[in-house]
Amino acid sequence: MEGTNNQTGEYIAVDLRDFFDTPEEQNEQDVGIVVLTPHQQQMYDNIISVAKTVDPDKYEVFEKRMRDLEDLARSIAHFPSLLERHNLSGGERTPQSLIDSLIKHQAEGDYTLQLPSKATLGKGFLVAKIHTFSSLYKFAKSIKQPDAVWQELQQETITLMCSLLAEDVYLNLLHDPSVEMEFKQKLAMALLLLWEHRTDQNVSDIAPTLLKIWTARRKLAPAFGTMMGTSELLMLSMQLDDQWTTFMKAKLGDSGVSQAMEEFLFGISHEQILQLKTILRTKGIPAIGRDEVSSFLGVHVKADAGLDYRDFYSLYTVRRDNARVRARMRLAGPHKTIEDYFIQFVMEQEKEKQNNDHFAK
Repeated sequence: MEGTNNQTGEYIAVDLRDFFDTPEEQNEQDVGIVVLTPHQQQMYDNIISVAKTVDPDKYEVFEKRMRDLEDLARSIAHFPSLLERHNLSGGERTPQSLIDSLIKHQAEGDYTLQLPSKATLGKGFLVAKIHTFSSLYKFAKSIKQPDAVWQELQQETITLMCSLLAEDVYLNLLHDPSVEMEFKQKLAMALLLLWEHRTDQNVSDIAPTLLKIWTARRKLAPAFGTMMGTSELLMLSMQLDDQWTTFMKAKLGDSGVSQAMEEFLFGISHEQILQLKTILRTKGIPAIGRDEVSSFLGVHVKADAGLDYRDFYSLYTVRRDNARVRARMRLAGPHKTIEDYFIQFVMEQEKEKQNNDHFAK
């Protein structure tokens, strides 16, 4: 199979087996969409047993929803696997030909019609699953289950949402000319696995940190004055794990990363940040609070948001779309989101660790 050498531009051999850690892992690729992982199944069984006792009507609703998800997964499984060779009307399709297509297709605009049907249908399945776990979380909280129960369901809802976010990030990075070809091969393979199974180990590893970042951001009360956010960034990093701290130390000196972090922290665009800096400097105002931002800018901006997974994803997509426009129009400001930078960093670190472990054997 073939890939492209980013330095010479010539094609070099790339074995898809390089993307799997063990032969056993590759043998698991035929399972199709995973309706519930073992951990999710355990959570579901626990809360559904409670629902059966305290609210039989809700129990029936949840059971029907789960049957619907299973039916949807079976329907999607009828579409050709993305991890196997198929002779389709457009010609032979292999995992590597899909990877090559994802990497080579650099047209601007929405990607929907360029993606396999299974990818698009699976996204709908994932959204339905996210809503299902959100309903389970709300139910657990409403019947006053122990905090650990509903918090775990909330965490799982956020993790599932992060799979939706990761799909966007992978596509963003595949269309980033600064990303090396070897890494794009890894990203494309990660996308195929995500589309095939609607689970992603990278997301499982990263989601807890993303949730901590979002939670910490909400607790901060940044002063919209100098807009530098140095103290806020320090506070944010102190509340998080080593993975985030390592990322901050390694990448915050990059102007794109610092600008993307500033957008995330303050909840407004790079352009609005610059505008607000000018307004406050002109008026001689040292600092304002989040609730005053809209009045100073003259437009409504959602500079703050709750812990709802829809707020998390919605504000991410605003920053994502703004970054794409800047990149396309070659405008100043961040061309990627902080999530793009962070996920890329973590995946690169993991790849480096795997290489070191390989050479150490």
